[in-house]
Amino acid sequence: MEYNFREIEKKWHQRWVENHTYKVTEDESKKKFYVLNMFPYPSGAGLHVGHPLGYIASDIYARYKRLQGFNVLNPMGYDAYGLPAEQYAIQTGQHPAITTAANINRYREQLDKIGFCFDWDREIRTCEPNYYHWTQWAFQKMFGSFYCNDCQKAQPIEKLVAHFEQQGTEGLNVACSEELTFTADEWKAMSEKQQQETLMNYRIAYLGETMVNWCPKLGTVLANDEVVDGVSERGGYPVVQKKMRQWCLRVSAYAQRLLDGLDTIDWTDSLKETQRNWIGRSEGTEVEFKIKDSDRSFTIFTTRADTMFGVTFMVLAPESELVPLVTTAEQKAEVEAYLEATKKRTERERIADRRVTGVFSGSYAINPFTGEANPIWISDYVLAGYGTGAIMAVPAHDSRDYAFAKHFNLPIVPLVEGCDVSEESFDAKEGIVTNSPKEGVTPYIDFSLNGLTVKEAIAATKKYVKEHNLGRVKVNFRLRDAIFSRQRYWGEPFPVYYKDNMPYMIPESCLPLELPEVSKFLPTETGEPPLGHATNWAWDTVNNKVVANELIDNKTIFPLELNTMPGFAGSSAYYLRYMDPKNDKALVDPKVDAYWQNVDLYVGGTEHATGHLIYSRFWNKFLYDYGYSVKEEPFQKLVNQGMIQGRSNFVYRIKDTNTFVSLGLKDQYDTTPLHVDVNIVTNDVLDVEAFKNWRPEYNNAEFILEDGKYICGWAIEKMSKSMFNVVNPDMIVEKFGADTLRLYEMFLGPVEQSKPWDTNGIDGCHRFLKKFWSLYFSRDGKFLPEEGEATKEELKSLHKLIKKVSADIEAFSYNTSISAFMICVNELGQLKCKNKQVLEQLVVLIAPFAPHIAEELWEQLGHTTTVCDAQWPKFNEKYLVEDNMRLSISFNGKTRFTMDFPADADQKTIEETVLADEQTQKYIDGKQIVKVIIVPKRIVNIVIK
Repeated sequence: MEYNFREIEKKWHQRWVENHTYKVTEDESKKKFYVLNMFPYPSGAGLHVGHPLGYIASDIYARYKRLQGFNVLNPMGYDAYGLPAEQYAIQTGQHPAITTAANINRYREQLDKIGFCFDWDREIRTCEPNYYHWTQWAFQKMFGSFYCNDCQKAQPIEKLVAHFEQQGTEGLNVACSEELTFTADEWKAMSEKQQQETLMNYRIAYLGETMVNWCPKLGTVLANDEVVDGVSERGGYPVVQKKMRQWCLRVSAYAQRLLDGLDTIDWTDSLKETQRNWIGRSEGTEVEFKIKDSDRSFTIFTTRADTMFGVTFMVLAPESELVPLVTTAEQKAEVEAYLEATKKRTERERIADRRVTGVFSGSYAINPFTGEANPIWISDYVLAGYGTGAIMAVPAHDSRDYAFAKHFNLPIVPLVEGCDVSEESFDAKEGIVTNSPKEGVTPYIDFSLNGLTVKEAIAATKKYVKEHNLGRVKVNFRLRDAIFSRQRYWGEPFPVYYKDNMPYMIPESCLPLELPEVSKFLPTETGEPPLGHATNWAWDTVNNKVVANELIDNKTIFPLELNTMPGFAGSSAYYLRYMDPKNDKALVDPKVDAYWQNVDLYVGGTEHATGHLIYSRFWNKFLYDYGYSVKEEPFQKLVNQGMIQGRSNFVYRIKDTNTFVSLGLKDQYDTTPLHVDVNIVTNDVLDVEAFKNWRPEYNNAEFILEDGKYICGWAIEKMSKSMFNVVNPDMIVEKFGADTLRLYEMFLGPVEQSKPWDTNGIDGCHRFLKKFWSLYFSRDGKFLPEEGEATKEELKSLHKLIKKVSADIEAFSYNTSISAFMICVNELGQLKCKNKQVLEQLVVLIAPFAPHIAEELWEQLGHTTTVCDAQWPKFNEKYLVEDNMRLSISFNGKTRFTMDFPADADQKTIEETVLADEQTQKYIDGKQIVKVIIVPKRIVNIVIK
């Protein structure tokens, strides 16, 4: 009977749905295992063959764990809010909800074809009110919380208010935007608005003035990863830096816990290092510098206060509030021109770009250690969000300061004996300190570091600064608070109304606040976000409901927030919602959360290392503080799948003609290479008729062939529609079957590595499945497996495979597993294996990789339940113990023949047997035996002369 993959796959897709094969419920009698994929944004293009790579990898692992007896949760849903659907709505007028629903249906259709074991009863969509209810709820909780540094957790804002009423800010150690000082009486004397403004300084979700990436054309703020080379990733529109009042999340309060948590999870070292660098912990000192000829001063943060004697200039970030205060009239025009230019660059670009730019402010700062007047410059290599947005520059010992000093011809003072700074800065981590202060200069303060080691100097300076009130010792983090507002329509609405220009939350019982209808998806003529077009977008505080804008009286009816939440809002706690997706009383029932706990295996791309993976860890830690999540870390083990690149094909058109010449002949002509749709190319051979029909301009194309064929060129490039190298998985499934696609994607190489897609190699996996099928069915349709005793060779082949595949799945080395399957099937084929016991276990082993063929053969073997509920075969070492060993027999190092011996034969027996063999006698032939060398289990070497 032939392997009819189309009928088999259709049958089992239907059977899985009818039998609820993948429906999962909590079961205290079983150990849980939670597998999760980073859920997809449903784009209009649908899936290409690169998208399912991670899903297949996690699906194999989920099926394997179920076969081991675990209760496996493997859900799927959609990150359904996003800019592409909104841009499409702006272009076509079609509501983003319609576009998104159509895209989701397309994704679902494609995913179902590949045979994933997702529990679709748990599907979530971030754009549905019953889901974003809990995103809004979490936001409200954050608004009603502050972060206590002493107890290292979030606390209700009411506790902070009680502290203010009793002690003001005295004894307060909490996360805040700026240090405030007031008494209990001053707090009580504040108006309601003043108190609300003060509390905003401490809330975990707060309104703050921040620098953002503003795209005027899109009318919205963009995240750093949505900006490339100063333009929006989507549309390529100019992006500028702009200060705006935005909702923010105080992620920075959790910086130390985010850092510490990395030691408790099983992630790759490189990913952990990326997060550590992003969080950027540094211990240092805040030091105050007075501005010359002014009563103003400013604070800088430095990790190396011991280098104060080497400061030769100061640098402010372009966004610093100090810039207008220190800019002199003479320098104003030059400074303003520079600020205008830097607006077009994101922070990420500024960090990566090493070009030296800057402008002198015209003012000077007094160095508190030397008394010297150091010029204050402005440059975009200093960032407003790190430290204080102002630095002291020590060019002798910092590469960026050095480049700046060289470029603008500023002094460079070395602080370590014997260091050479003529060509580059010197890393001053060790050595003996000098020029601190410089020789022959009257000391400005009674303090010297000369003669100390660098380590001693650091400690002495920290002590001096603290004792003389020049600053304070402080731990600083590079991690910024997350900007949480977007000026878009298609996102979660904020459950917020404004009274006296201050935000207030709608009652929790009124959630979710649903996204309103609007007449246009663009910003309003007055520059408000798209929700400004909504006519029913006001909150009635008496009746607790949304009412018409025309009823706003700012007494009982107030305007609602016009911004929406960003993309990461819906993906920050989705793993918890999957546990209990239909619960309308809580994000997740505590008992359910206690069972599933957190994600045991999370699979997704490395591009989320500093975005989603930081935000979701922060979000989960906040929920953990209040007991809504039982685990502090959401994702215990993380595997990053690589990218599948495209394999592009080219045709070669002879210039100024419509004639195309085959690859091997192209050098004889002056040609232009053109991308061609890879779906009309097979094994690099072009389907000429399909090419003619592909585009109107090729209808009359002519071809110069080689051996009757048109051979295309090829190259490895990013898979993209513009290069016509996108391979639709539907086409592969239709032609070869889903099991072939699953095997081939894993066979391409290690899961974590990027690798090129090459349709030419897929035949091999398809042939393997046919060969696998032929172990069970003869060509005339006879079912081959039969009862009986398995031979030693059959058991050896099977248990080699069990050992290899079990270890490989645990290590995500799926490509080597598939090679092992191929070897085993070849061996069993040569042995003409018909043993039912062996072939039954073989079906279970391949079930995670190729579930459709496994289900069919499992049923043919007489089982009435799914192969998913079989038991993973147990490896037995005894079947791999060799009875015999084959040794090479060499004479003076040259192998002449081989001999078989019992595996336990001793050296004396081996030597005697070899020397007595007639073949040995032929090679000795009267010569003298000098010695016999036996390499155990490998070689017998007879040295003769």
